[in-house]
Amino acid sequence: MNNTKRKEILTRLRDANPTPTTELHFSSPFELLVAVTLSAQATDVGVNKATAKLFPVANTPQAIFDLGVDGLKNYIKTIGLYNAKAENVHKMCQILIEKHAGEVPEDREALQALPGVGRKTANVVLNTAFGWPTIAVDTHIFRVSNRTKLAMGKNVDQVEQKLLKVVPKEFKVDVHHWLILHGRYTCIARKPRCGSCIIEDLCEFKDKTE
Repeated sequence: MNNTKRKEILTRLRDANPTPTTELHFSSPFELLVAVTLSAQATDVGVNKATAKLFPVANTPQAIFDLGVDGLKNYIKTIGLYNAKAENVHKMCQILIEKHAGEVPEDREALQALPGVGRKTANVVLNTAFGWPTIAVDTHIFRVSNRTKLAMGKNVDQVEQKLLKVVPKEFKVDVHHWLILHGRYTCIARKPRCGSCIIEDLCEFKDKTE
């Protein structure tokens, strides 16, 4: 895999989807932060169903804090690990109120200091809410990057660093979304849909399917 092929891969993904975004539903940085925190080991569809009920009732740190942990659980109990997530989100809201005037900080260290927020979640918020050229590597992006040979690594941190190194600046803000969508719908885990893939001829995966 060389830089010429990488650029062509990214150009094709951009041409097919010029303005990609997350499939999580949100209308503010705080709603995005909550949705991404809830999405760990859960589907975006499942999170969207829960937040469709939660956000009309409570979509600010103060409003969710006022619900209490048990009140919050009632809205998110259809999501996996909802007990721990309710505790984390409630505590997160308290910290946002006390330390950040109820606003989501545009700062990596401050984000990762929040309960339930790791590097990946911080990357998503910085990228999608604030337009930073960060790349949040999840299982889909890890698989696509290694399978295509776009950016190989033994773990998500290695893949993130390789992507940051080899992805041209013009693609950095959106590459996270292109790769996750490609992994979710085309380069799927068990049997990739190579026959309908727009980058099949550039991909270096050896065991291509029809």
